[in-house]
Amino acid sequence: MTQAGDLFGDYSAYQYLAGVDEVGRGPLAGDVVAAAVILDPQQSIEGLADSKKLSESRREQLAVEIREKALAWSVARATVAEIDEINILHASMLAMKRAVEGLSREPDYVLVDGNRLPKWRYAAEPVIKGDSRVAAISAASILAKVQRDNEMVELDQQYPGYGLARHKGYPTRQHMAALGELGVTPIHRRSFAPVRLALESSI
Repeated sequence: MTQAGDLFGDYSAYQYLAGVDEVGRGPLAGDVVAAAVILDPQQSIEGLADSKKLSESRREQLAVEIREKALAWSVARATVAEIDEINILHASMLAMKRAVEGLSREPDYVLVDGNRLPKWRYAAEPVIKGDSRVAAISAASILAKVQRDNEMVELDQQYPGYGLARHKGYPTRQHMAALGELGVTPIHRRSFAPVRLALESSI
């Protein structure tokens, strides 16, 4: 993995290169969370990788180091209500746009994980599997996942019985069974089919 991504271009000319990623497209509950990070070339961070391939404890350690060493970082979101209103794809784009807008430094260029870009004013390009290819995107994926996972653990206290701390809102067998038994909560995405079906069956 490289600081600027030598697999698909040379970005060394950019002083403030931002990486952006989001987490939480697939869950039935909770916000979609995005992060943007501008790394400091003078302060390397060892072990950056796709957040999904790291242990929870390692992600937590790296998140602290990223926040300490990065030139700028920002975490943003799109809410459950926004997901239901504009759909999960557009909500993900909105969360990423908000993350970049929240950076304390204006990025010269933005690399976004995936195959599409939000509608914004920044010079940017999408990078497929960027969270395992570009250090700044990996850092963003770690910050976003740590933030969202911690929020789901807190929501598990507010809405016990669904197993949110364990599955983080994804449609596991336990979660699906709980929807049928306990019903739909305010943090569930009503535009998602399993939640919609649970609502209809409760009428």
